[in-house]
Amino acid sequence: MAAPIQAFDGNLYGTTFQNGVNGKGTVYKMTPGGALTTVYNFCSQPDCVDGSLPSTSVLQSTNGVFYGLTSAGGVNDWGTIFKLQSATLMTLYSFCSQSNCKDGLQPNNLVQGADGNFYGTTFGGGANGAGIVFKMTPTGALTKLYDFCREGPPCSDGSAPTSLIQAADGNFFYGATDGGGASSDGTIFKITPTGVLTTLHSFEGADGAGPGALIQAANGKLYGLTQPFAAGVGTFFRFDMVGGTLETLYEFCSQPNCADGDEAAGLIQAGDSSFYGTTAIGGTGNGTVFKITARGVLTTLHTFSLTDGAAPFGLMERTTGDFYGTTYLGGSNGDGTVFGLSVGLRPFIKPVQSSGTVGSPVVILGTNLTGASSVTFNGAAATFRVVSSSEIETTVPLGATSGKIQVVTPQRTLSSLVFFRVR
Repeated sequence: MAAPIQAFDGNLYGTTFQNGVNGKGTVYKMTPGGALTTVYNFCSQPDCVDGSLPSTSVLQSTNGVFYGLTSAGGVNDWGTIFKLQSATLMTLYSFCSQSNCKDGLQPNNLVQGADGNFYGTTFGGGANGAGIVFKMTPTGALTKLYDFCREGPPCSDGSAPTSLIQAADGNFFYGATDGGGASSDGTIFKITPTGVLTTLHSFEGADGAGPGALIQAANGKLYGLTQPFAAGVGTFFRFDMVGGTLETLYEFCSQPNCADGDEAAGLIQAGDSSFYGTTAIGGTGNGTVFKITARGVLTTLHTFSLTDGAAPFGLMERTTGDFYGTTYLGGSNGDGTVFGLSVGLRPFIKPVQSSGTVGSPVVILGTNLTGASSVTFNGAAATFRVVSSSEIETTVPLGATSGKIQVVTPQRTLSSLVFFRVR
């Protein structure tokens, strides 16, 4: 399971890895009040050609359509990319469609780039069996951009990629690999939209190992988490893309009996500029939710008790300022929970597009947007339409420069957490 997303309609959407009518996972919708509806049951088609075992949450594209991945199923049973619209699912691509799975297998990451195409990674497959980076058009035409382990063992360019994000300037994607690198403990890399890859850092020793998903913080630097490896523990780190230096800011399981947790995942930066995430173990044994500052000061916010869940995996921040997440186990049925956590953060707005040119459309998500009287891009007034209490449609106005977007509502003035980049 993965943390859900906030959609244009104000509801939360996510996936379950298993169960559902066919036991192969679902896409679900949850209202702000907690009412859950199953939108789609995977393996509803013969031989699971529609996919099974979704490996990530869904993402909502700029046109409002949902896209996602399954780690199994499809024509070749090695995973799919799907599109979901009005509860109708279309398989756009089945992996391992080429001989020896040269197009990859077990996709594990999908993002929409500034150009409207989708970019992602597969954990395995490719020319060297170590995973790939791919690009896919919205209609399902897939192009392989990079095969990992091009130099052969020990795969100094990395193997088994785990994440991909587009940089704020739109010129590069950054990601991490679970293995490979100088010491086979994983790497941080950057890659252009045309497939030119540069290895930026190889993990080794005190750096940690097996880095997971990266995020680019408001200060432009990359932050991430590594996993326990051999006798080591997981870490929280910062990577300076300009200087090329990595700094370990926190080592988990530093408190007696791992009260601070370990096996951390789902790192996000919230409206107070601090970082938040979950640990799958620790606390009383069932995992925690934590807050950690950019200097590495950690505070445990919640320890799971099994009845409210166990083995949490990631967080998202709703535009109300509250956090939501999922657990893999626990709850009244033992099969996991969806939970909410409030720490008193302020409401905000979130543009679906992170950048655009003058005149390009932008969708803004929020809460209680009805009656909005003003939308500005770094002070430049924009024309807009309030679609619903959770969505505004607007365009980048003439004279706009890169900066925060603000929306004035009858209740308050809401700001975006990050800068919108005017290209």
